[in-house]
Amino acid sequence: MLSTDIFRKKIIPQVEAGNKVFVLLIDNLRYDQYRVLASVLNNYYHIEDEDLYCSILPTATQYARNAMFSGLMPSEIERLYPEYWDDDDNEGHKNRFEKELLQKQLARLGKNFKLFFEKITNVKGDKKMTDYLGSILQSDLSVMVFNFVDMISHARTEMDMIKELAGDESAYRSLTLSWFNHSSLLDLIKLLADNNVKIVLTTDHGSIRVDDAQKVIGDRETNTNLRYKLGRNLNFKSKSIFEIKNPASIYLPSRNVSTSYIFATNTDFFAYPNNYNYYAQYFRNTFQHGGISLEEMIIPVVTLMPKS
Repeated sequence: MLSTDIFRKKIIPQVEAGNKVFVLLIDNLRYDQYRVLASVLNNYYHIEDEDLYCSILPTATQYARNAMFSGLMPSEIERLYPEYWDDDDNEGHKNRFEKELLQKQLARLGKNFKLFFEKITNVKGDKKMTDYLGSILQSDLSVMVFNFVDMISHARTEMDMIKELAGDESAYRSLTLSWFNHSSLLDLIKLLADNNVKIVLTTDHGSIRVDDAQKVIGDRETNTNLRYKLGRNLNFKSKSIFEIKNPASIYLPSRNVSTSYIFATNTDFFAYPNNYNYYAQYFRNTFQHGGISLEEMIIPVVTLMPKS
């Protein structure tokens, strides 16, 4: 099952069965991180169904999450709803239309659910989460996107303190669990259980701790992600790099006829020849996503039933 199937196969049938459903999408939640959260969720919810799906490529928010909410692959979004698709080289936020894409998917499937949609992107918003209970209870389908785990991942690259707190996978899981135990998200989950609201917990992609820098040469329009690149005239020598010369073959958009994509595999990441040694050292042992690995691509989708 791909991320494009999640709503059609896992979520919509739950709403059609008469349940109030709350979709909790925690951005960049690896499967092992979900497992540590499950130990807390089990106090309030039974696991009704625990499944895995495969994220699309690139395993980056712009592609994977838009695909999930739209039920379409990226090139199909660009073709059908160009007003809702931003190219990789566009400045600013590239997931501005997730609610609209979900509404389009529901309309295509002939579903007229009352929808509540919210994105929590900062600590200030987190403090108000329990205030959303009324809107959730008045809706058939509620969706909340929570970016805190992704924020930890990116902050770990920039901040020495976070690097120390999340030095390896075990520490990363521990930090995620500590946040969850002290967040108002958990308070909201307790209230949802008390009000017999089903939860579907999932994410858009995972991440992997990178170690080996691979040299890549691209033009000035090449994107900045460390695990995938798209552009013209991408040059590299490593045989471990996976190249897609025809993006349309995997339903990815192209800026022009010579656009290609490359993806890092294993624990590799991309670095340019300029200041290569500095960037190879700076990004080594950080958590990144966008490429090909089980940690990035194998994603949980879990249906939770309140305990009576």
